[in-house]
Amino acid sequence: MSIYRNMNIVYLQLGSNIGDREQQLEFAISEIKEKVGDITNSSKVYESSPWRVDGQSNYLNQVIKIKTEIDAESVLSVVLDIENDLGRKRIEKWGERLIDIDIIFYNNEIIETAELCIPHKHMHERKFVLTPLNEIASDYLHPKYNKTVADLLVECNDVESVEEHVL
Repeated sequence: MSIYRNMNIVYLQLGSNIGDREQQLEFAISEIKEKVGDITNSSKVYESSPWRVDGQSNYLNQVIKIKTEIDAESVLSVVLDIENDLGRKRIEKWGERLIDIDIIFYNNEIIETAELCIPHKHMHERKFVLTPLNEIASDYLHPKYNKTVADLLVECNDVESVEEHVL
């Protein structure tokens, strides 16, 4: 029997558009390292206009890759706790937020339950996810669509602005 547990690869997307956005991303990353697993890669930070809503401030977005021993449902539970700990209030769908943490991929699994949809069901429609994800995982194959992240980005019809953020 191996002394090593199975390691899972998870891609998380982080976003913030109110408060000190850079600090919120940093706090989230620190909590994720402590409670989810080792961050093995991270994209640059990108600034994007709000997706499908008007009257909100721009978001800062980043994608990180993590190695973890915990299962997908536990990752979801932990990241929801992190969002709450950092002050996230869920008032309206796609509303402004101090922090948003979404699971994009969990290994090559397809999980569709009432609580969890992996791969993230809107990721292929969102440049603010695909642009940073493409930076660190361009060849990653979407398990449902059988297309690479790079191909999904090329095919994406999202017209919202996504630019590298200079810290």
